Amino acid sequence: MLWSVSICYVSFVFLFFMSMFLSMLGFYFIMNDMIIFIEWEIFSLNSSSVIMTFLFDWMSLMFMSFVLFISSLVIFYSEEYMYGDLMMNRFIILVLMFVLSMMFLIISPNLISILLGWDGLGLVSYCLVIYYQNVKSYSAGMLTALSNRIGDVALLMAIAWMLNFGSWNYIYYLNVMSDSGIMYIVAGLVILAAMTKSAQIPFSSWLPAAMAAPTPVSALVHSSTLVTAGVYLLIRFNAVIVDNSLGKFLLLISGLTMFMAGLGANFEYDLKKIIALSTLSQLGLMMSILSMGFPKLAFFHLLTHALFKALLFMCAGSVIHNMKNSQDIRFMGGLCIQMPLTVICFNISNLALCGMPFLAGFYSKDLILEVVSLCYLNGFSFFLYFFSTGLTVCYSLRLVYYSMTGDFNSSAFHPLNDESWIMLGGMVILMFMAIMGGCMLSWVLFPIPSMICLPIWLKMLTFVVCILGGWAGYELSKFSLSYNLQSLKFYLMSFFMGSMWFMPFMSTYGVNYLPLMLGNYVYKSFDQGWSEDWGGQMIYKQSKSYSSMVQWWQNNNLKMYLISFVLWLVVLMMLLL
Repeated sequence: MLWSVSICYVSFVFLFFMSMFLSMLGFYFIMNDMIIFIEWEIFSLNSSSVIMTFLFDWMSLMFMSFVLFISSLVIFYSEEYMYGDLMMNRFIILVLMFVLSMMFLIISPNLISILLGWDGLGLVSYCLVIYYQNVKSYSAGMLTALSNRIGDVALLMAIAWMLNFGSWNYIYYLNVMSDSGIMYIVAGLVILAAMTKSAQIPFSSWLPAAMAAPTPVSALVHSSTLVTAGVYLLIRFNAVIVDNSLGKFLLLISGLTMFMAGLGANFEYDLKKIIALSTLSQLGLMMSILSMGFPKLAFFHLLTHALFKALLFMCAGSVIHNMKNSQDIRFMGGLCIQMPLTVICFNISNLALCGMPFLAGFYSKDLILEVVSLCYLNGFSFFLYFFSTGLTVCYSLRLVYYSMTGDFNSSAFHPLNDESWIMLGGMVILMFMAIMGGCMLSWVLFPIPSMICLPIWLKMLTFVVCILGGWAGYELSKFSLSYNLQSLKFYLMSFFMGSMWFMPFMSTYGVNYLPLMLGNYVYKSFDQGWSEDWGGQMIYKQSKSYSSMVQWWQNNNLKMYLISFVLWLVVLMMLLL
């Protein structure tokens, strides 16, 4: 146990100071417009050399500092959340491996080394999702792993296609060959990989299922590591995506993902799944603004979202910890009286998610929506942007109404308290970042303020949509009994919206009953049937019989057979004569 305490604190201190160092380095790089490209020759054999490449620019350094900062606080938080776990060391080492895989992915300008980090994230995420070792965790882990394997295969195909260029360093070819048809194929495969990692439609079902992992892992995964890997890769590939059919396709898919996740969260009662669906909605927002050709804005929202989403999950973990592992928001209520400090952090992160002015989410979200209003955009995508923003406020206020207000709906002698000082320490640090992080990042990333001139109705549209969404969420929750009865009247529609448009069923039963059953039949009838009987098994049987015959000849005296054969021949001839 002493070693587990030391590994927690050592990891926390090391990662925290590394993040501070990298953030200062990132500020220095962005002020001086510096990029460092490192090539490390691992070994050379007969004029063929294996070279590892690293790209250090302001984007990779800033992102690494945020990942390390959040992971350090998550490890610090895990010390108390995972207290009593006999395998604490294993858990911390898995989290550190997860962070290391993300580091590989961030600093790689090379598709081969990206695959190292990409597959590392997939494998370690599987280990973390099945950490609690029950049937639900195993199912969720398998769904996560298999969904991400599609993206891994797409990335492998992109690596094979990059052979057309003579090198796997994609960073060299983006601007030069963005008009090339070959690069479109590579970009299409990378988009498919990013859609699986960032859980866009139709690969969205694994994201809420991955909530089977411990809450500290959810805080890390949903803020800055696994799900953001796809967005980060597309930020790097942005030059090839914009102004063509790939960008338009991505805009439609990400807009629908944003809309679907916002609708689904309003029908959900599991605390962690509501926050997971809000992550899915924000990923759709990042992807959609990215497909319109604003990678810097997508990166800005990626960083601000990481701050308040990690805080939101940590607060949810504290509530679940105190509720003795109950995650149903209908059993909560009146938490603001029982756990005031946790509720303060929870509400600040929730308001930052909604885009409350001068919190972290406001600086990125409001800017994205104003840029969308300024661009040439079709009516359907415009509707998806603003309606999804309203839905975000709607489910956030619904969550606050169910969990924070009213009376406590569980056992009367429930031991709710705010005495978990280790968990609160990490939450309070992140709370200050969720308040101040947005303005600090906007000063650094956009030092020259840009003027966005819009008509007053467009300028106020974001604010009005947020107010209307919040009012709708409050009204729906206030009449919770009648709301449930109304949803029973329209049961099929409620079931469709609340089950992520049937995607979990298609990802499990659809894959199970059609391709896997078909594969089983083919395997039984061909691999273990005719092809076996006429192929390998027949060759084996024939070879066995021939070798037995040869062995029988070798085990006997051939001369005796010849003499007896000649004698029989002589006798036969004598009889015939």
